[in-house]
Amino acid sequence: MKEQLDYLKKLKKNKRKIIIFQLLIGLSFLIIWEILSRFNIINSFFYSSPTKIIYTIIDLYKNNNLFNNIFITLYELIISFILGSLLGFIIAIIFYSIPILKKIFDPYLTLLNSLPKVALGPLLIIWIGANTKSIIVMALLINLIVSIIGFYNGFINTDEYKIKLLKSFGANNLQILINLVIPSSIENIFSCLKLNISMSLIGVIMGEFLSSKAGIGYLILYGTQVFNLNLVITGIFLLLILSYLSYLIICLLEKKFIHN
Repeated sequence: MKEQLDYLKKLKKNKRKIIIFQLLIGLSFLIIWEILSRFNIINSFFYSSPTKIIYTIIDLYKNNNLFNNIFITLYELIISFILGSLLGFIIAIIFYSIPILKKIFDPYLTLLNSLPKVALGPLLIIWIGANTKSIIVMALLINLIVSIIGFYNGFINTDEYKIKLLKSFGANNLQILINLVIPSSIENIFSCLKLNISMSLIGVIMGEFLSSKAGIGYLILYGTQVFNLNLVITGIFLLLILSYLSYLIICLLEKKFIHN
């Protein structure tokens, strides 16, 4: 018992060390960046500075442009992520249950996955319009194929001996899928969700670059057009925070489902 307690204490201590070092690295980067900017070692007009980012965020807040743009991007991210994950999961199950379908559609999945989705942007604007729908579709084009392939690969890597064992006890394909294939792929499912949230955000920002009048991507694009690099870097900073928080939520859900 004592050895187990010591081991747990050591794990907690190591975890605290990691968090402290992570914070120190981040703070050091921000401090060095600020010093270089203050003493004109780097051009603050082109590279901005942490204090200028803070002032830009305050200005956005005062002009009611901060949370409005964040919530629009967040809304598009959540919708595209949920749709991409659900559709990818369902299609992966269909491909696993009917292997011949996977073989038929495999070259088309490869073609769509390798196609630069931004090339379809002008068509989406013409077909759907320059609105939120086209942004969500752009994100789906990016995250859906990745989701299908990721979920499917998890399903096909299920232990064959366990499948044969369940079949020997008279289990049908649906029972095997529900009671073995999906539960045994839970870690892979969460890995796919982590990738999917990142791909969804990439798709949303690409869509906002092409056809939006609001959102973080729009702030970055507008800042570029008026040569306000403080706004551009502030937008990138907001994206980093949004990306990290989204990824963190998936990690917390993973811990709850897998480790409990």
